[in-house]
Formats: sequence, structure tokens, C-alpha cells
Amino acid sequence: MVEKALKGGVWYWLWLLLLLSFIGLAFYFWHSEHQYGAGVITGLHRDLTWGFHIGQLAFFVGVAASAVMIVLPYYFHNYKEFGRITILAEFLAVGAVIIAMLSVFVVMGQPSRVFYVLLHPTPNSIIFWDLVVLSTYLFLNLLCGWTVLHSEYKGTSYPSWLKPFIYWAILWGPSIHIVTAFLLQGLPGRHYWFTAIMAPRFLASAFSAGPALLIFLALLLKKVANFNVGEKAIQTITKIVIYAFIINLLFLLFEIFTAFYSGIHSHMAPFLYLFFGYEGHREWVPVMWGSLLLGIVGLLILLVPSLRRRETTLTLGALSIFLSVWIEKGITLMVGGFTPNVFETVTPYKPSFPEVMIALGVWSVGFLVVTILYKITLSVYESKNLAVKLKG
Repeated sequence: MVEKALKGGVWYWLWLLLLLSFIGLAFYFWHSEHQYGAGVITGLHRDLTWGFHIGQLAFFVGVAASAVMIVLPYYFHNYKEFGRITILAEFLAVGAVIIAMLSVFVVMGQPSRVFYVLLHPTPNSIIFWDLVVLSTYLFLNLLCGWTVLHSEYKGTSYPSWLKPFIYWAILWGPSIHIVTAFLLQGLPGRHYWFTAIMAPRFLASAFSAGPALLIFLALLLKKVANFNVGEKAIQTITKIVIYAFIINLLFLLFEIFTAFYSGIHSHMAPFLYLFFGYEGHREWVPVMWGSLLLGIVGLLILLVPSLRRRETTLTLGALSIFLSVWIEKGITLMVGGFTPNVFETVTPYKPSFPEVMIALGVWSVGFLVVTILYKITLSVYESKNLAVKLKG
């Protein structure tokens, strides 16, 4: 089936060329970072050592974990409406895990340090377990998605030996995001993260942003490739996004209530800095309010049945929620955890242009993999439909 990725129109090859160009630019800036130092190339400093890239880890792990919201109804409850979109969800999870893992790789300082985690495993280190769960989840989604697609290609049911791996992937999905949350919520002195509901909040945000991205991709494939996953499937996923995002907003309100009702200054300070400014520093205030506004607008669009049934407004609502969670989780989550610092002072941070370009290259690697896997998927279903027509 791999040969199907080598056949495509002009726009397909232009898209691949664009992604490869971004990857090349990212490699250049990443090499410059190694040559001149992170302190020169990036916006990172002594008071904020985890920035834009670790934020992408937190966000895209959630996108990967959210595949379970599609896979579980299809395999556990035989919800046949998810038949076509399940493979798309599994392959999106593959690309998202690759982005998450590469986001850590580019900030390890030296590539060889990644292998130290494998050569010298430390079971009491959360990053070690994060590597274990991410690698396992990558393998499971690639195995399950590819095997099911190959069965579709052959016109047979997927083999019975695959079922344990499917169930394993479903149970494993939430664990990858829980472990990522544990990287943050167990750190004393980081009051924005130091909360018992960080892991549930991670899952709620993931189960809204990931399916929202999947809705956008499914509608895009319908438009550019005439690949229709079904109206009922899209509407069901939209309801998942609605419920998950409402829970995500509730968790945020719980955090704000606890911080301000308790009156503990150290817990209030990150929220003050992000939403209103702190000691004259307001650099992230418009961004945070923009994220909240995008989320509310997207939620209102999806809550109205007549709006979510129109593809244009549905796309707008899904993208609004996706961007809202990406801003809050992929950027300001890291900033809020480190600011104010342990001395209750502010050292401003903004991602530098090289940081953004490196991240863009990392995203391009993930979406390059997703594009190729989707191209193969579309070709398989296209040949299957053609065979049915010829028999008819």
C-alpha cells in the first residue's frame, strides 16, 4: 500500500514540498541554536527554562490521546458511524505523538541525551515514563490503524489477534496525557501547575481540542478529496467536543475560585499575571483573553444546532476551540507555571522567531506523516469504491 503515497496531483506534491521546506528551515535554526546557545537563539532564560516547545509537548500529547474518544465507541460499542473516521483518528494520533516527542528532542541540548534516557533508565523519573507511554502509544496506533487499513485493502475483516492491541491502545490513550500532566502537577513552587485536577483538566482540554481538529480535517478531506466520513459521525464528534470543552471551562473556573477565595497570593499571582497583568507586566493579557474569547465563541457556535449543521460555521467553531486550547495549553500554560518566579518577580518571556520556526518544522514532520498516511487511506477507499462500482 505504501506505493499509493507516491501518486498524487500537483497540490499534493506542492503541499509535501511546503512541509519539507519548513523542516529544512527548522533544521537550520536548530543547528544555529546548538552553535550559538539557547540563551542567544531562544527566548528562554534562567527563570523560564520550559517554553514554547514543552508547551507543544503538552498540547499535542492531548491531541494524540483524544483518539480514544473515537476509537472506543467504534470498537467497544460497535458504533458503525465511526467506521471511516476511526482510521483517520488513529493516524492523526501517530502524527501528534511524533510532534510531541520531537518537541522534547529539540530542547534536549544534545541529541545523544535522548539515548541516555534509554541507556540509563530511571524509574523514579516522570520523563522516563513519559517516553515509555508515548513510544508504546505510537506503536499501538500505527499497528492498529495500518492493520485495519490493510484489511480494508484486502476486502477482509481485521485479524482477531489485533483485538488485544486495540483494547490496549484504548486503555493506554488517557495514560499518555496523565503522565504528561504528572510532569507538571507534582512540582512544588510552581503554583499554576500545583493542583490535583491538572490531569483531569488536561484530559478535558484534550478531548475537546483533538476531536475539533479531527472535525476540521474530515471536512477538509470531504472538500478536497471527496472523502465523506458521514454527517452523523461529524455531529456525534461535535457533541463530544461540546461536553469536553464545557468541563474544561468548569475546571478553569474551579482553579480560579480556589486561588482567589483562599486569598493565597502565590496561587493568585499566575492568574493575575496572565489575565490582568502583574507588577506592570501585561504581555500575555491580550493573548489569554483572546484564548478565552475564542473558546466561548466556538462553544456558542457548536451549541446552536442550526449552526453546527452548516459546514462553514461548524469549521469555524471547531477551529476556534482548537486554537483556544492551543493558546492556553500550548503557550500560556508554561508561562503561567514559571511566572511569577519563586521570588515573586517577573522576568518576561516571549518565544523567539527561531523557536517558532523550529516548532513549525516539528509540526511539519508530524503533518507530513499524517498527510502520507491519509493519502494511502484515501487511495485504499477510492480503489474499494471503484471495485464496488465495477461489480455493480
